[in-house]
Amino acid sequence: MIVLSLIWTIFSSLLSEEPSISLLKLRSSWCVFLFYLTRAVLTRRTALLLVAVLILSGCVGSVYSAYDLLRGRGVVVESIAPNSPFEQVQLQPGDAVWRVDGHRVYSLAEIDEALRRAAANTSLSVSIVSQGEHVERPGLVLTAAEQQAVSPSGLTGSFRSHRFRASGWTRHYETFAEIVQIIAQLALGLALAHLRNHGPNKYFRIALIAVVVLTAGLVLTAMRTVIVAFVIGACLIAWRSLRGAYKVAFTFALFFVLAFGAVVVWQTRARDALSLNDPSSELRLQVARVGLSRILTHPIFGHGMDAMQRHWNEWGFPGKDMLHLHSTPLQLAFDRGLPMLVLWVWMIVLFWMEISRAERSARDRSDTHSYGVLLGGLGALAGFLASSLVNYNYGDGEVAMLFWWLMGVCVFLSALIRSEA
Repeated sequence: MIVLSLIWTIFSSLLSEEPSISLLKLRSSWCVFLFYLTRAVLTRRTALLLVAVLILSGCVGSVYSAYDLLRGRGVVVESIAPNSPFEQVQLQPGDAVWRVDGHRVYSLAEIDEALRRAAANTSLSVSIVSQGEHVERPGLVLTAAEQQAVSPSGLTGSFRSHRFRASGWTRHYETFAEIVQIIAQLALGLALAHLRNHGPNKYFRIALIAVVVLTAGLVLTAMRTVIVAFVIGACLIAWRSLRGAYKVAFTFALFFVLAFGAVVVWQTRARDALSLNDPSSELRLQVARVGLSRILTHPIFGHGMDAMQRHWNEWGFPGKDMLHLHSTPLQLAFDRGLPMLVLWVWMIVLFWMEISRAERSARDRSDTHSYGVLLGGLGALAGFLASSLVNYNYGDGEVAMLFWWLMGVCVFLSALIRSEA
C-alpha cells in the first residue's frame, strides 16, 4: 500500500501542472521509508527507550514555551514614522517585530542594528506577531542612505509581546502543536496502561506528570483544532482502557483541558476565534470551497504537488499568504488525485486495525510498557486523523517523519506480540 502510494505520487508529479516544482517536492515523500527503517532496526528495548527520550524532549519544549511566553518576544510597535521601511510589509501599531532576516530581536536598538548589517537594496523577511498570529512578511528593502539614518526602522516601542502562540523548539506553532499532540498521546497511553494493570504506581505518576506538561505546551499553541483532536484521541484510549470511577474522573479532566484551551485561545488569538468567525476561519473556508471546486478538473492524478504556489490567485484562491488547503484529505485529492485519497484512507484504516488488534492482545500481558506505547499510538493516530481534516499536518515534514516513525514502532511491537502469542 505504501509503495503503491509512492508510485502514484511519482506519476502525479510527472503529469503535474508544474512538473519542475512537483518533482522537487518528491524528496519529502521518501520520509515514508522511516516506517521500514524503524521496523528493521528496532528492538523492544530501543523502542521503549526512544519513546521515553521523545517524551522527555517534548516536555523540555513545553517548558521552554512557557519560559518564552514569560520572557516575551520582539518589540510591540507604538508608532511608525511616515517614511519607515516597515510600511513595505504592512506593519501596524500594536504588532510586534520579533525577527529581522531570521535573527531574533528584543529591542528597537537590535532592530536598527539588524537593518544596518543587512546588504543594501536586498529583500529582507520580517517576522511579525499580529493579534497572536505569526506572520512572515518578505519584501523589506533599504537603500544604503536609509541604513545610515539615526533610526533606520522609523519605529517606536519599548515593551515585549507576551501575546503569541508557543512554538517550543520548532520553527512554527502548527508544527509544535501537531508533534506535541502525538507525544502527549504516547505519554498518556503509558500512564493509562500502568493505571489499568498496576494501579497508580511510580510509572503512572511519572507519565502523568509528562502528560500534564505536554498538554500545557499544546494548549499554549492556541491551536483550536489540535487541542480538540488531542481530546478526541485521549477520550478514545481512556474509554478503551479505564473502568468505573477512573473513566468518569478522566472525562472531567478532559473538559478542563478544553476549558483551559478556550481561555488561551481567547487571550491569544483574534476576536471571535472561539466562535470560528475570525478572519483565519473565514479564509480557510473560502480556500476549501475553491479547492473542492477544482478537484474534479484533475480527478485522477491531481494538479501536482505544490503547483498551486505558482497559480494561487489564477486558480481562484483568495489572498496571498495561504499556499495549501489546510486539510490533508483535500490537499491529497487536489495535488495527487482522488485515487491517492482512497489509498491514504485505506492505509489509515489498515494501521488502525493492526494497532487496535495488537493493543487488545497486549492488555493483560506482563509487558505494560509495550501495551502503553500501543495504546498511545492508537490515540496519536486518532488525534492525527482528526486534526488532518482541517490541517495539512501530513504536509509538514517534521510531523510526517514522526508519524511514520511511530507507525513503524507500533507495527514492530504488534509483530513482536503476535510472534510471542
